[in-house]
Amino acid sequence: MANEKKAVIVGAGLVGALWAVILAKRGYQVDVYERRSDFRQAGYVGGRSINLALSERGWKAVEIAGIREKIAAVAIPMPGRMMHGTDGSLTYQPYGEEGQAIYSVSRGGLNIELVNIADEFDQVRFHFNQSCLGVDLDNSSIRFEDNRTGVQFAIESDLIFGTDGAFSPVRQSLQKLPRFNYSQHYIDYGYKELSIPANADGSHQMHTNGLHIWPRGQFMLIALPNVDGSFTCTLFLPFEGGASFENLKTEEQVMAFFEKYFPDVIPLMPTLVKEFTENPTSALVTVRCNPWHYRHKILLLGDASHAIVPFFGQGMNAGFEDCTILDALMDKFEENWPAIIEEFNANRPEDANAIADLALLNFIEMRDKVADPKFLLWKKIEKHLHEQFPKEFQSVYSMVSFSHVPYSRALSEVARHEELFGKMLEIKDLENNWNGPEVEAVFREWLAGN
Repeated sequence: MANEKKAVIVGAGLVGALWAVILAKRGYQVDVYERRSDFRQAGYVGGRSINLALSERGWKAVEIAGIREKIAAVAIPMPGRMMHGTDGSLTYQPYGEEGQAIYSVSRGGLNIELVNIADEFDQVRFHFNQSCLGVDLDNSSIRFEDNRTGVQFAIESDLIFGTDGAFSPVRQSLQKLPRFNYSQHYIDYGYKELSIPANADGSHQMHTNGLHIWPRGQFMLIALPNVDGSFTCTLFLPFEGGASFENLKTEEQVMAFFEKYFPDVIPLMPTLVKEFTENPTSALVTVRCNPWHYRHKILLLGDASHAIVPFFGQGMNAGFEDCTILDALMDKFEENWPAIIEEFNANRPEDANAIADLALLNFIEMRDKVADPKFLLWKKIEKHLHEQFPKEFQSVYSMVSFSHVPYSRALSEVARHEELFGKMLEIKDLENNWNGPEVEAVFREWLAGN
């Protein structure tokens, strides 16, 4: 199988296009089948339009693909959060150390760049307008239907990768197997995309280099900058209940809601009501499954095996890390795919489940805790501890966003860090002694006990 060097990828989204590049660089003949028409000509349409936050794990993959410079040229660094109070007050909170940032990038722009770089390889062929109808597991063949002609056909391959998203037809075929574990969970919140246009001169109306958050306890608005001076905004709100999408049906209701909770954005959003009315309200799902493969010939990657909510900005980064881990395993096992897939499936699902849990926890942090004085105090202490003890202490956020520490290890640190901060809260007048000797003493005691 390794000698044939052939593979089929279902789905030309971010992970599928990246994986095609990595395989092509290793000399594989790659056929990529995509349900959508060629978005390089048709304009990018598809999936969630929430801006992407590219962090360390994603940059590693982009570098392997050979497009780091291209993406860096259009990526906007966000070294911290900018919190907006209902009174218009602003509070800035750095994410990591000096020089560390997550980067706002266009989902469509990045996808197009990855498809273009893959298309430069003679051995990569893209087949657009092809809807996957499922997999014949016994014969390792995939059925497709041409969206333009209605013609159905099958493709056989000894190496099939399902990178076809949270509602993957490839995975749905695996779900029919005995002992295939699968779950999907929708949170009670939906999201709606809005926008803040650029100033007349093309500049941003708000601070450019920051992820803007309007935390309001049970819901929130966020905004990420774009290179054209605009911001892509996303409102996360319950579907039902008091403040919810079900109670925002009329122009009067929408304006009253924003005047109460987000008054400072109203002057920045000239088309607020039009966008709120016309843009869809979408749901947020977490997908977990195991195993991710069938007989070491069919393997799920990205959202097909581990779709997560977007609150840690790790959906794409986690999918890209799937590819970089597999790339390393190809070296380790000399492209012996049964061995590669066996080790990948033995370890990666645990980390995927961990980032799913971390993303759900970060939703609570973003919508509620970032406005809590105790939380802000903890962030100051975290930064201080890392500066004083860089080898012994790192925040969970930094582990996830600025390192390649396994997600499962980062998740395991959450409870330990909560225990540490709980002990520090017992320090008298902690607000004024957050970098004093008492904090160091508590930290050393906690470190010795762990």
